[in-house]
Amino acid sequence: MYKTFHDAVLFPFISGAFQQSWSALLLVLPGHQAVVTSVAFSPDRTKIISASGDKTVRVWDANSGAEVLPPLRHESVVSSVTFSPDGRRIVSGSADGAIRVWDAASGADVLPGLKWHEEEVTSVACSPSGHIVSGSYDDTVRVWNAASGKEVFSAIRGHDKAVIAVAFSPDGTRIASGSTDKTVRVWDATTGVEFLQPMRGHEKAVTSVAFSPDGSHIISGSEDKTVRVWDATSGVEVLPPLRGHEEEVTSVAFSPHGAHIASGSEDKTVRVWNRFSGTEVLTLRGHDHRVNSVAFSPDGTRIVSGSRDHSVRVWYDDVTSDAEVSPATRGPSYGMNSVAFSTHGALVVSGSDDKTVRVWDTTSGTEVVPALRGHDRGVWSVAFSPDSTHIVSGSEDKTVRVWDISSGMEVLTLRGHTEAVDLVSFSRDGSRIISQSRSKTISWDASMGRRLPSNDKPNPVSLSTIYTIDGWVVDSATDRTLCKLPTILSATCSAACGRSLAVGTSDGRLLVVHFPPLLFMGSDAQAGKGRRSM
Repeated sequence: MYKTFHDAVLFPFISGAFQQSWSALLLVLPGHQAVVTSVAFSPDRTKIISASGDKTVRVWDANSGAEVLPPLRHESVVSSVTFSPDGRRIVSGSADGAIRVWDAASGADVLPGLKWHEEEVTSVACSPSGHIVSGSYDDTVRVWNAASGKEVFSAIRGHDKAVIAVAFSPDGTRIASGSTDKTVRVWDATTGVEFLQPMRGHEKAVTSVAFSPDGSHIISGSEDKTVRVWDATSGVEVLPPLRGHEEEVTSVAFSPHGAHIASGSEDKTVRVWNRFSGTEVLTLRGHDHRVNSVAFSPDGTRIVSGSRDHSVRVWYDDVTSDAEVSPATRGPSYGMNSVAFSTHGALVVSGSDDKTVRVWDTTSGTEVVPALRGHDRGVWSVAFSPDSTHIVSGSEDKTVRVWDISSGMEVLTLRGHTEAVDLVSFSRDGSRIISQSRSKTISWDASMGRRLPSNDKPNPVSLSTIYTIDGWVVDSATDRTLCKLPTILSATCSAACGRSLAVGTSDGRLLVVHFPPLLFMGSDAQAGKGRRSM
């Protein structure tokens, strides 16, 4: 639609191909009153189930997002939920050791009041033959008959610590389990006998396991921030660890066709990987907190995720395109604190919590020099010199630094502040630099770095005809509202030059929006007044 209908002369456009990679977010399902711990699609793709710390399981229409049943209630935190392979039953496990089986159509509790573990149930899964497997903080794996609620054989013991994750193989003959003892183990589902030697490699607790659709491989996620792929027959690791998450991996899932792996993490992202090469092909951002659970739809076109932010989100799984910002406008995976335009708007500089200063071309969205590194802590403020040949940056490390743009070299380090430097600027003639911390303002000679006696205040130059207020972009000449920034951007800072707006986000993205000339906005300049109240 964008390629067909967009006209850069008439409508705003965004640098760096952002407009060609719209957010993959399809639905946000609000309703839970606490952390969402587990999610799953029904086999027929029509429903989504979610478990939560609010002691409920909820059933949603996968297309509309509407709840299709009243909440299914446990007496304690619900830690895991899954559908039976035929879609007729929902199985959930909770922190009080109970496992419940629900009728998926009516919500009736089919096996009420059964306490099957001595401690919290961490994970449940169903086999095609009608068995349920569960893992628990009591260090055991147990297998149950879903119809009678009776244990098929005695508890499987072998893990030295809590069992956090369990999964059946597609044919139901094997069980994989992951534990805080850092191992993945495989068991015979009919006898409980260990099938292989423990799979060792993770450096911290294993949080999630899954079989590939053909049963040939097992994937595992861990607190060590990696996803690992194992041969399900030999137990050998078949790929180098998949690295990209910045915090612990909480959940992993195979796509139905087996070509991709999805993983959720403490770093608030869902990532999709190529199962064969191990390369990351997609990053989904939007959750405000830890992602606890991920799952593919049966047709592989969607991914559902549940988070500590109390939400369930449904994403379009289009791995043929980048669903976040293109690499050209993708910066560090840390929050941006400050952005500023060069005098004529050709460049944008950004400062980030990852300690770097970066310079971007506002037309192509590409970085024009490698990241400028030197600060020891987050960069809080940045500005261009009037001739756009130099950049000044202020940091939490209490220093002010000056950079030559053409070489990318640091030319001055200015020390004198005893607190974080939160605002910097050049004087209008470029001869001085003014920096400000909470307790003092200092003027510096811009060529030599000497401190100067002055009462100057930072005074960033503005050449803008637009500004932002509460996320709305407003034309300063007419007070007309031009657009609303999407809340999914989590904007942390912004700057304007002429009719261009640069926005930095909490996850390290830079967005540069170019608005058309005022002429397009129409002769009735008052038409947009007051629109911010809508």
